[in-house]
Amino acid sequence: MSFDIAVTQLFNGVSLFTILLLMALGLAIVFGLMGVINMAHGELMALGAYTTYLTAKFFEEHMPSLMNVYLFFAIALAFGVTFVFGYVLERGFIRWFYNRPLDTLLATWGLSLVLQQTYRSVFGAQEVSVPLATWLSGAWTVSEGIQLPLNRIFIIGLTALVAAGVYLILHKTRLGLRARAVTQNRAMSSAVGIDTNRVDALTFALGSGLAGIAGSVFTMIGSTNPGTGQLYIVDSFIVVVFGGVASLIGTVFSGFAIAQAQTTLEYLMSGSMAKVSILLLVIVVLYFRPNGLFAPKMRS
Repeated sequence: MSFDIAVTQLFNGVSLFTILLLMALGLAIVFGLMGVINMAHGELMALGAYTTYLTAKFFEEHMPSLMNVYLFFAIALAFGVTFVFGYVLERGFIRWFYNRPLDTLLATWGLSLVLQQTYRSVFGAQEVSVPLATWLSGAWTVSEGIQLPLNRIFIIGLTALVAAGVYLILHKTRLGLRARAVTQNRAMSSAVGIDTNRVDALTFALGSGLAGIAGSVFTMIGSTNPGTGQLYIVDSFIVVVFGGVASLIGTVFSGFAIAQAQTTLEYLMSGSMAKVSILLLVIVVLYFRPNGLFAPKMRS
């Protein structure tokens, strides 16, 4: 493999890693910290994508001179809309299924079907796409054989900022301290005065908001349809479980490892065989480390 191909493959792996990480961070918070198996997480990603599409249409029709900056408004709106939707969803639906993993899985899977049909009824079954800002078009030419798309570079930078923001929220704020306390020992947290119900709602909303950002980012590399969220939900669950449930560091490292392995194997073999190989590798690793590579110690 030549140097140019190796660099391109590495960059492709990082590009896939950024999408997986944005999805998996939300899942790591919802599934890892709360124990909720949310099969509708992909539809929250689609909600963020459709919010970005509506924002683009609004700017295109009413403020065409600002089309080069609409994306920043779209990302903020995608986060806000999915955050609020996630909060309402947890308060009105999810909280009735805590400590019932099978019921939660079935209920959220049914919810995902309802949301897909809702998107199909509102936006139609056809794919929709958003215009790319002119400053994100084209590629950065590193050398004659290496060209890195500007939109992918922007996504990598945005993902780094989001990951740093999530770390700061969970480790430097009162919400993060309370969320980690509830994760380690819910009964004791409630006994010392922490409103665990409010922490649950805000934590679920934060995970939903991250899915919304992932959906907004997805519009920069592909078109959106009602089933868009299903493209990444399984891979995201694999990333979270492989890295270790409730371990954000594990999510980052496993996401990077899986993304790089997948892009490399896709170069060497077919896409379907690459996915099968990754799945087999994950199964073997989890056989020896069933709690994941970076599973944190939990208090019972």
